[in-house]
Amino acid sequence: MGIWIDTDMGFDDLAAVLVLTHAGMPIDGMSLIAGNSPIEVVRANAASAANLFGWNFPIHTGREKAVMGGLETAEKILGPKGMLSSGKHLPESALTSESSAFDGLCKWLETPTKTGEKKHILALGPLGNIAALAVARPNLADAIDQVTWMGGAAGRGNHTPFAEYNAIADPEALAIVLAHNIPIRMLELDLCRKVLATPDDVDAIRTAGGKHSALLADLTAGYINIGISRGRSAMAIFDPVAAITVIDRDVVQFSDAHLTIDTSQNVTRGQTHIDPSAIAKFNVQYGVNVDTERARSIIFDALKAEAAK
Repeated sequence: MGIWIDTDMGFDDLAAVLVLTHAGMPIDGMSLIAGNSPIEVVRANAASAANLFGWNFPIHTGREKAVMGGLETAEKILGPKGMLSSGKHLPESALTSESSAFDGLCKWLETPTKTGEKKHILALGPLGNIAALAVARPNLADAIDQVTWMGGAAGRGNHTPFAEYNAIADPEALAIVLAHNIPIRMLELDLCRKVLATPDDVDAIRTAGGKHSALLADLTAGYINIGISRGRSAMAIFDPVAAITVIDRDVVQFSDAHLTIDTSQNVTRGQTHIDPSAIAKFNVQYGVNVDTERARSIIFDALKAEAAK
């Protein structure tokens, strides 16, 4: 039994999947959700990536909007393709028709596991697909052993001063997942900001010499340019930090906490409150420290290996 990936398929989502495939992690399926981009862009990116990199797991289309309606994207930062590039973009490709994300997740969770196997979801976007499952099929939600989620922020946000993107894109979804006591390991913004992608990493990918080295280098450079355009010398690479915790349990240190999410319509909407004190009942584990050099090594070794093929 492998892992399930729930994603809005931007560049760092792509990098996270490549980290897992490089490590030989079996992937049972993928569900897509509107997030960084509208669902049709997410579908296009997933289809192209699957075709280019030989992904043979089923890919299911999920929610087009947040639980309460509406769509909050990051297009103003990531552009209409959902991935910036210094040159080449993912080529157009059609996604093979699969069942819905809801049906795909239900079927996966209904599949019996062998002794010792667990149902683990790596969630790299808003949590609407998992929330929908929890509301409609709470018995199957109980079968989820763990959700590893890149989202939330202990400090300042990146989409608003208060909120990280994956949290504010669907605050009610996170509230639902928490209310159903689904076990969450949370890789929040400040922890992920410690793991950086630099222009030197682009050079190493570009010179790897494989058929996709130029594409991966251009996409990595486009991503890093988000940080450079803001006066930084590098860019935090978020989703792969969550992915590496699936294959290396020692790279991030976790601690228990009580997590809540602001679902108001105020300026603080989407703000996550992480309380590590013993006063409140713990409902998540959150990353408190990361071995940055080990994390970078795992991530960029995977990208360079893919670029060398």
